[in-house]
Amino acid sequence: MDKSALANRIGTVAANVEKVIFGKHHEVELALVALVCRGHILVEDVPGTGKTVLAKAIARSLGCSFRRIQFTPDLLPSDVTGVSIFNQRTSTFEFRPGPIMSQIVLADEINRATPKTQSALLESMEEHQVTVDGTTYQLPEPFLVMATQNPIEYEGTFPLPEAQLDRLSAEELLQAQSAVKDIHIAEQVKSYVVAIVNATRSHPDVYLGASPRGSLALARASAAFALLQGRDFVLPDDVKQLAAPTLSHRLILQPQARLKDLAATTVIAEVLASVPVELSPTAARA
Repeated sequence: MDKSALANRIGTVAANVEKVIFGKHHEVELALVALVCRGHILVEDVPGTGKTVLAKAIARSLGCSFRRIQFTPDLLPSDVTGVSIFNQRTSTFEFRPGPIMSQIVLADEINRATPKTQSALLESMEEHQVTVDGTTYQLPEPFLVMATQNPIEYEGTFPLPEAQLDRLSAEELLQAQSAVKDIHIAEQVKSYVVAIVNATRSHPDVYLGASPRGSLALARASAAFALLQGRDFVLPDDVKQLAAPTLSHRLILQPQARLKDLAATTVIAEVLASVPVELSPTAARA
């Protein structure tokens, strides 16, 4: 399937999700960008804004398996990854997979889990595998973790309609993920990405800027965004669109900046305004 057809199919998924998530086109698009570039999502918002519905709607539109994990301080790593149980009849241990062994996983209130449980989740996010009792198990493909952080204790969700949604198959999604690797990023655009990330490190309101991993994440996300637009090359405008969603959570602001309630997104906006784009739109095709 060519890139234009893949972009149209992904656009259909976005339209399906927006049947239940109203007025959030940009957020839905960003979620699909994360999915296509094999990333993960962290949503920081108050309860009742449709985070669970978003994850369920994406899973249903893709025909993928979905599980939700409610993170609490007493949640154990085995509650996420699964456990090995001794079978007396066969005298062997059998692996009982945990909820992480799904294609789309909603990790609700992820910041409430203990560091030990966090590390089990991080292995699955980074390596697409889990290790239980010394044995490694591969996670299904595609795989996406959508984590949430809620500032208060309670939560609210909205029910999905019963009407069947048009679906993009998991195989087509894997094609889209593979196609991202073929999206061309000109050397000038790569330099622009690096310049933006470097500028976050020297900004006076930033204590710790984005790392080289942030550069890679921004480049991959920009390529996925270009694919969703039906293009096979990345423009500087793609980088600008994805800079805040990709980098804001990677910045640690200076104490005085936090006292002034300065947001990381504001810092990134200032960085984008200060870093010149030394590239014409047509040069990106080269």
